[in-house]
Amino acid sequence: MNALLSTDAVARPQRLAYWTDMICNVYVQLGCDPVRPDESEDFEGSIRQHTLPGLDVSVVRSGPQKVLRTSGHIARSGDDYFLVSIQAQGRGVVRQDGRDAVLEAGDFALYDSTRPYQLLFDDRFEQIVLKLPGDRLRSELRETQALTATTVSGRQGAGHLLLGMIRTLREDIETLQPASALAVANGVQNILVAGLQTLPAASAPSLSSLTAYHLARVKRRIEEQLGDPALSVGSLAAELGVSASQIHRVFKSEPLTPAQYIWERRLEACSRDLLEPRLAGRPVAEIAYGRGFNDAAHFSRAFKERFGCSPREWRQQRVQ
Repeated sequence: MNALLSTDAVARPQRLAYWTDMICNVYVQLGCDPVRPDESEDFEGSIRQHTLPGLDVSVVRSGPQKVLRTSGHIARSGDDYFLVSIQAQGRGVVRQDGRDAVLEAGDFALYDSTRPYQLLFDDRFEQIVLKLPGDRLRSELRETQALTATTVSGRQGAGHLLLGMIRTLREDIETLQPASALAVANGVQNILVAGLQTLPAASAPSLSSLTAYHLARVKRRIEEQLGDPALSVGSLAAELGVSASQIHRVFKSEPLTPAQYIWERRLEACSRDLLEPRLAGRPVAEIAYGRGFNDAAHFSRAFKERFGCSPREWRQQRVQ
């Protein structure tokens, strides 16, 4: 889905209220105030929204403002998303968890909708905003609360790669086929994670060579057996000739437990299969069973919780 929303659609006295409704609909429940109260009638802003499988990308252009997500907003709407603000023009500040991330053009920062935050803009600006389900990023990163409101430079390393991918995505997003869009969305997340892992708070003790070997061995066997509904920590332990506690130990540095990892990999595999043209005639339940799920209703609930829409709605993206 691609859409352009603009305050030009309403009369000047209504623009700030209209803008607040816009950002609530596109992102999460928020409040918005102009930096200077006398400028409320001169408020202008636009959002160009693009929806990829599992990832929303939007381009925001607007004037000075203060955006707030308060405890009251969270109580009324328990949306669980991570958002990433990539500064394209102007200057912005992301404030959360006792930290301020000052963003100049090219920088980005992460924030979490499950806790209060503020976005501050003293002048006109343009940002590219990524929005992805909370569980998705937590499956890739440990201690995400330590990574919010921290500036990641877009001038080097993974941050520079992310900016390059986003610029290319902006040019080609309307022509992407669904299967390609899913691959691009996954690529954006992978590079985002790589950028966040460069932050000091993300540092973790490196794995020993032996632990890394066993972790890779377990993960490889999981990939090979995703379609087996009997796959479990116990079955992996028996097959690999180790104890279940050993498998849990090698996953200790991972953001997910072994059982959660199996679940996550099955959902990711189903998300790809549902967009695969060669499987277009295969029922949703059959795809789920083929990836090791044994309860179609349970699968549908888990899929919606993970990706924000039902398996059938996800598949519909293939024909839009």
